[in-house]
Amino acid sequence: MNKPRIVILGAGYGGLATTVKLQKQLGINDAHITLVNKHDYHYESTWLHESAAGTLHHDRSRYAIKDVINSGKVDFVQDTVTSIKPDDNKVILENSELDYDYLVVALGFEAATFGIPGLLENAFTIGNINQSRLIRQHIEYNFAKYNNEKEKNQDRLNIVVGGGGFTGIEFLGELGNRIPELCKEYDIDRSLVRIINVEAAPSILPGFDPQLVEYAMNSLEGKGVEFKLGAMLKECTPEGIVIEKDGEQEQIPTRTTVWAAGVRANSLVEESGLEHNRGKVEVKPDLRAPSHENVFVVGDCALIWNKETERPYPPTAQIAMQEADVCAHNIVMLVKGKDELESFTFNNQGTVASLGHGDAIGVVFGNKKLFGWSASVMKKIIDNRALFKIGGIGLLLKKGKFNIF
Repeated sequence: MNKPRIVILGAGYGGLATTVKLQKQLGINDAHITLVNKHDYHYESTWLHESAAGTLHHDRSRYAIKDVINSGKVDFVQDTVTSIKPDDNKVILENSELDYDYLVVALGFEAATFGIPGLLENAFTIGNINQSRLIRQHIEYNFAKYNNEKEKNQDRLNIVVGGGGFTGIEFLGELGNRIPELCKEYDIDRSLVRIINVEAAPSILPGFDPQLVEYAMNSLEGKGVEFKLGAMLKECTPEGIVIEKDGEQEQIPTRTTVWAAGVRANSLVEESGLEHNRGKVEVKPDLRAPSHENVFVVGDCALIWNKETERPYPPTAQIAMQEADVCAHNIVMLVKGKDELESFTFNNQGTVASLGHGDAIGVVFGNKKLFGWSASVMKKIIDNRALFKIGGIGLLLKKGKFNIF
């Protein structure tokens, strides 16, 4: 009898955690497991804002996939997915194709530009290691260039961050730490540098307690961040942006616009023919696609409703890794011919947002609010826990964050 073929697309939090769970729960004779990823490494996407600001080297944010998978049980294919054909049980890659009996779609996210003119062409996004490295190098280049031109260009020292959500705010916190270092290194007066946050909503960090939001704004303003709330980004050019607030437009000259105001599921999901809701698969309770019983979807590509808020759960590493547990269990049950599939229920263990080194805000253990250093320590504990869950104590000791002071 042929072994069932399990193919996992993507080695982000959801895909890699699913793979690690499967290799632990299935024997070598139970199934043939294949993991496909564009790169030979996994990167901690929740750390990318640090790499982009230059406060954490990009190599600290990634580790080799081979370090956490069992090559005796899992075939790793480094390739790029070009299309998914669920009706044919087939995945097309740039260099080959794979047939499957069970598929896990965990392809991550893309930036959502909402049709803003020039944004796609002229703004940076914090989406992967290479994008983060480019942002860091671009900012440093403009600081280096500033004092090497006869005419001083203020737009080189204006940094605009679009979006006051999680990624944008955490990036602003890291910039608040990094900019004084760059000013010292490149002989620039700190008062000349502007860090500007543009957010369409009337407040930052939607869903956070107002007291925590106030603390975050005060902390970031203390680091020199300017907030333009209730302001719509209307256009982005190589020379600057145009925003609109209260019916009036304002031009802000800048060479650096970083867009962190929205993501969407990988466009391959929408193109695949899987039944979707605005690009995401609204999965059944067991995380299977409604239109295809042998396709599971986790992470940024999955849409799961929070019945309490009547809104979808936001795509976070925490929810992706919990989905991986259920996904792996259900595939194991199907492979072993057991009718014991689990339904996914999100267990919210807390949310913490970093505001730079030694500072953060968060809610943990139900409703306990954390501020400052204690929240920053909790953030590192959460980051370290994700490493431990996937790679055990070895990966934790190699890549963990232990700089709590």
